[in-house]
Amino acid sequence: MAEKIRVMVVDDEPDIVKIVQISLELANYEIIEAYSGEECLEKLEKDRPPELILLDIMMPGISGYETCEKIRGNDKYKDVKIVMLTAKGQKGDAEEGLKAGADDYIIKPFD
Repeated sequence: MAEKIRVMVVDDEPDIVKIVQISLELANYEIIEAYSGEECLEKLEKDRPPELILLDIMMPGISGYETCEKIRGNDKYKDVKIVMLTAKGQKGDAEEGLKAGADDYIIKPFD
């Protein structure tokens, strides 16, 4: 049996993590939960990296932008796709996320 695609969901709001987790598990993805940028970085070091990280921008501690930059600064994660997942919808926010190394940007709430 093929390995499931791994997705890390990083958001400081447990309800958002749960909604995304349930949706993706129903589609047969393996989910890794993290509730801060720091936890995301710690989990990346402990296990094989996910194929995709859904990363909130506005979090306590280090922001999603900083987390993204730290991930992109490590060659070991060069193939990991990063999608910023955030309630911030200003055009400049999308540009800043892409500049930090994100591959795409999704605005909450989402369907």
